[in-house]
Amino acid sequence: MSSKQVSSNTLLQEKLVLNPFDVNDDQMLEKIYMTHYHCVEKYDVGSLHSIASKVIDHSIEIAHSIKQNGEQNEQVREEKDTLISCPRFPTLKRISCQMICTGRGEQYAHQTTMLILEQLREYSWDAKAVIALAAFALEYGKFWQLVPIPRDKLGKSLAELNGLHSIMENMQQLDHFNNLVKKVMEVVKCITHWKKLITGDYNVKDVPALTDTLHEIPVLAYWTIITLVTCTSHIDFLGDKGYRYDLSKFDYKLDYILKNFKEHQDKCNTQIERIKDYSKRKDIINNSTETDIVKYLEALIIPVDPQDPRPVVYNVLAQKEAGIGVFKNKYVLLFISGTDNIDYETQLLISIDVKLREEPKEVEGYRKEDFSILWIPIVSVWDEEQRKKVENISEVGWYVVKEFKFKTGIDLIKEVFNYKGNPIILLISPQGKVENHDAKQIISTWGIEGFPFRTSDHIRLTQQWNWFWTEIKNLSSTIRELINRDCYIFIYGGTNSKWIENFSSAVEKLKNSGTFSLVETTIESYKLGSESPKNVPRFWITIDNMLASRKRIKKGDAEVEDSTTREIKNLLSLKQDPNGWAILTKGSHVKLLGFGDAMLRTVMDLEIWKEKLDHEVSFDVAFKDYYEKCEFKSVPKKCEHREFANYPTDILAHLPCPNKKCGHEMGVASVKYKCCHGLETGDIA
Repeated sequence: MSSKQVSSNTLLQEKLVLNPFDVNDDQMLEKIYMTHYHCVEKYDVGSLHSIASKVIDHSIEIAHSIKQNGEQNEQVREEKDTLISCPRFPTLKRISCQMICTGRGEQYAHQTTMLILEQLREYSWDAKAVIALAAFALEYGKFWQLVPIPRDKLGKSLAELNGLHSIMENMQQLDHFNNLVKKVMEVVKCITHWKKLITGDYNVKDVPALTDTLHEIPVLAYWTIITLVTCTSHIDFLGDKGYRYDLSKFDYKLDYILKNFKEHQDKCNTQIERIKDYSKRKDIINNSTETDIVKYLEALIIPVDPQDPRPVVYNVLAQKEAGIGVFKNKYVLLFISGTDNIDYETQLLISIDVKLREEPKEVEGYRKEDFSILWIPIVSVWDEEQRKKVENISEVGWYVVKEFKFKTGIDLIKEVFNYKGNPIILLISPQGKVENHDAKQIISTWGIEGFPFRTSDHIRLTQQWNWFWTEIKNLSSTIRELINRDCYIFIYGGTNSKWIENFSSAVEKLKNSGTFSLVETTIESYKLGSESPKNVPRFWITIDNMLASRKRIKKGDAEVEDSTTREIKNLLSLKQDPNGWAILTKGSHVKLLGFGDAMLRTVMDLEIWKEKLDHEVSFDVAFKDYYEKCEFKSVPKKCEHREFANYPTDILAHLPCPNKKCGHEMGVASVKYKCCHGLETGDIA
């Protein structure tokens, strides 16, 4: 005999005498996987599993009944099983014969198990386990069908041939046997459940814990089959009076591998529940027709799982915790950011928070008191440094979600709001609808003038001054260049040459003060009519004609002015100032219409109000705040007035005839509007 043949026989002998309990799971996995091929055979594993389980369950019930009553309970259940597509009966019978003919000993059980795996190499792992279970059920069910004391001679003779006359004397050993069978069935149930997960709507990317089970399933299937092989090989000995065999090794092994597999299965189930929870929350956030602001915020920040840390909604001004319910029927400015490099955004919101408490309380039908600010800070690790950064933002009237660690909520914020680390501000309505995905843009551009901060408000504010820029650009190429640079521009004019001179000088001094080193605070100025004095009356005549051509808007039964008409009137009011007027813009965005003395005083008093710029407040916000204080102090004592001549009557207020018997509206001949600034009299002529 050649050395090659000796070596081959030696390997074969090792394979035959291998004791699986002497090999670790990694080594066994390598041997098992060599028997597996791409899954070609397809059939209804679920139905075969159902039938095999019923056969075994009925068999165990018979054993229990005999133990309790000494005879079979003669209840007959008629159950109809679905016709299934399974391995051909000869195949199933051949496997059951191989199992029942296996000799005693773990080595022989291993040999038969490897033979079965070779025959089932083209089946999936769950199919291999279920087919082995069905082969066991075929023999076990037949055995217990003969156990009851039969009434016919044929049944009695078959029972004697199968050695079942001593079954009552082996009931204790039989209990151990049936307990092991139940445990194998539990393992098979786990395997089939795993198969549903792996072939369902979830993959390894969605459920990372499935990766661990992929390596365990072949080993789990192997120990299922080898245990079934061992149990089947002992069926014929269950009726022997002196039958004794220790199956505890298989019992312990199944306990061990089942425990590990269930741990991974629990992780899979937890991850799947998180996926379902995520999907449910996403539906709530995206479906505003069936939600409200409270449900919306709960879906975003409140976990259901008690193991997830529950965030605290904190009222910064009141210095106390608050429930989500405080946002009921509120518009919420949702501020999402980290804790670093957010000074600009926090100052914007601090400014808005203050303005929301000031008059007027209602704008465009929206009440300021119905708006709240909620900050959700997102950081990778909440340490003491991060906590202090949040606590340092105090004395503001908004809410903050402290120590937000809810992973599902953070993932939703990243996906739904496209949050990538840069600060964002959203406006969410009381109905849970996002009214503006980028409220930061309108707030930074318009401040409180952008209230109520909808996307449509930004469009409205951007377009409502188009008429003004059309006329200004027609007068000068210089102003067109300044607008394109998106810098701050003082556009000014008037009939008082002394004021014009003082204002021009003050603006130049402000520009050269060295206070504004940043590109975004570049300041320029433009005097109306600087290219040609003839442009001044031409400009105002055009504005006058615009007002004359405006139509009042019908809103219900009343007629109201649109925002453009109001701004035209405001601009014409500046013209009445005997000293002068000035307009502050940022590029093409008009920030402030100012009267002469108050504008001059604000420019000259830079040293007083510039400290606000150290707190990241924009130039226009700081300038406007101080201007409003100066304007309040410099209200003219004499009455202002405006006269209208040759104007369409539909832009003027209509008054009824004082004679109650008449009731008609009076015709308009000439009109003078006169404001006495707090005096008790006012004239309408």
